[in-house]
Amino acid sequence: MERNEKGKVYLVGAGPGDPGLLTIKAKACLEKADVVIYDYLANEAFLNHADEKTELIYVGKKGGDHTLSQEEINKLIVEKALKGLTVVRLKGGDPFIFGRGGEEAEELVKAGVPFEVVPGITSAIAVPAYAGIPLTHRDYTSTVAFITGHEDPTKETSSIAWDKLASSVGTLVFLMGVGNLKQIAERLMKHGRSPDTPVALIHRGTVPEQKTVVGRLQDIAERAQKERLKPPAIIVVGDIVHLREQLNWFENKPLFGKRIVVTRARKQASGFLARLTDLGAVCIEFPTIQVVPPKSWDALDRAMMRLERYQWLLFTSVNGVKYFFKRLEDLGLDMRELKDMKVGAIGPKTAEAVYEKGIRPDLVPDEYRAEAVVDAFRKWNVKGIKILLPRAARAREVLPVELVKLGANVDEIPAYETVRPDHDKGRVKEMLEKGEIDMVTFTSSSTVTNFVEMFREEGQDLKTWMAKVAVACIGPITAQTAEEQGLSVRLVPEEYTIEALTSAIVQYFASV
Repeated sequence: MERNEKGKVYLVGAGPGDPGLLTIKAKACLEKADVVIYDYLANEAFLNHADEKTELIYVGKKGGDHTLSQEEINKLIVEKALKGLTVVRLKGGDPFIFGRGGEEAEELVKAGVPFEVVPGITSAIAVPAYAGIPLTHRDYTSTVAFITGHEDPTKETSSIAWDKLASSVGTLVFLMGVGNLKQIAERLMKHGRSPDTPVALIHRGTVPEQKTVVGRLQDIAERAQKERLKPPAIIVVGDIVHLREQLNWFENKPLFGKRIVVTRARKQASGFLARLTDLGAVCIEFPTIQVVPPKSWDALDRAMMRLERYQWLLFTSVNGVKYFFKRLEDLGLDMRELKDMKVGAIGPKTAEAVYEKGIRPDLVPDEYRAEAVVDAFRKWNVKGIKILLPRAARAREVLPVELVKLGANVDEIPAYETVRPDHDKGRVKEMLEKGEIDMVTFTSSSTVTNFVEMFREEGQDLKTWMAKVAVACIGPITAQTAEEQGLSVRLVPEEYTIEALTSAIVQYFASV
């Protein structure tokens, strides 16, 4: 943490909402902040970059509801800095474009507080780009103006030169103007802009909830009302809007706007979430399992101290690999203890985790489930062979039982366990009730069981809510569990991997 006698303030732009549009410098500022004073943000995921001990203070406004006045915000920023703290003043978009960052900077100068400005990608340029509208184009216009839409254009002493805007600027971009849309259109037409001028109204730009309404000056207000379009939104006026028909890349993503619940454990879900989000989905992170160490390490410790007894080490998950080798290290042991053992992995991701430890697996079945592992072992003479199976507590019994039938001696030992996390299910419950969820994904039987139990405990009508929700399962065992729990499974990929599940989800929505 940075500290000096007066502290320091960073006036930081968070960008328009897409987490990928946060600048590297903005992220670095958040990571070292003692205090983050933030406005209403299009994406609060930015706050995750701050340390868990960082003080987070919300001072924004939404729908005209002000938490603090601008004067009170200025005072708060100065007070925190004068305590010697590193303060990040986080604002949506760019702090110096209709963000009142200039006023805050002036107050810091008066107080003698050192500060830096970290520009953000303003929604004025990012949102039209995500709607397929370049603000300038050699075949259309070389001029663009950014205008606040907050000012009432009907007042007699408007500071906006409507006559000049209407006639001399090719592309007009209004921020915060939805409430004044009708008056803005009327004022532009009154001062000479053609009623047939194309207009795009872009709601919640750069995130999967983005919605664009296109019309003309003479009817855009009526269209917006019909579509019930509300703030936040950007208004783009000009012939350049025609290009959206060709360049609309973001809203044409294969999963654009689909609301998909991801129930996988949080630490494992990031890659899956990233893939779905990149394809345009609105991902609702709702982990129904949490991976934790076993209640006792005793059984695994005893096995590790006598690894020479085993001829095979068999892993059935990435978590098994992770916890086994972490415990090996904790006991002061290393890879040399495995020198005479063969190693098996149930699937490609598990095999990859083993590879990362410098070990080439001797066995990886073609199909990624317990039954396929047993079939693969039939090619080996395992009669009398001792196999160490470190895996989740309370896992399916098929694998050890069938290996024993082949004559193997199996030590099934818990290396980790999955528990149900205790978190608020209110948002998902509300979305299910309103029919706002398109799909729920399950990557293991425990994710299914915990999901159902979380809602069943309170007697909630999950079966009715899920009737129109597509259920996607990573493999047949998970799908069987879902069916047993009364859920109707719509898709199971041929290959039981996250990559294959993602592809199957894309194919599913393309066909419905």
